[in-house]
Amino acid sequence: MLKLITATALFAASTALFAQQSAPAPAQDSGKGAKMHRFDCSQAKDPKACEERREKARSMFKKAHEACDAKKGDERRDCMRQQMCSNAQDPAKCEANAKSRMGARKQAHEACKDKKGDDLRSCMRAQRADKK
Repeated sequence: MLKLITATALFAASTALFAQQSAPAPAQDSGKGAKMHRFDCSQAKDPKACEERREKARSMFKKAHEACDAKKGDERRDCMRQQMCSNAQDPAKCEANAKSRMGARKQAHEACKDKKGDDLRSCMRAQRADKK
């Protein structure tokens, strides 16, 4: 009888612990989590305008993603760049900037190709800092 009671108590405790473990993390102030934003609009001069720009960029990215969904590799990358730059004020300048960023990224990856994990991350950060 004691074994049955002990087993039941352990089972109930383990179920409660599992439920606590699988609960989602508490929400951040913005309600979307820290990793959702690269820039915190609440710190901007005009938070409402910042959020509007973010939503516009997000919708442009979704449209570009849908338009280029069937393509693969370099063709997809080129399609995404063209779609994202098509709505820019100066599409040619946008394309040129995107291509130069891609070139810098390739050079950084080449310089850090033998590294992994934390060493790779710190090498990539150092490469970005050297470019500025």
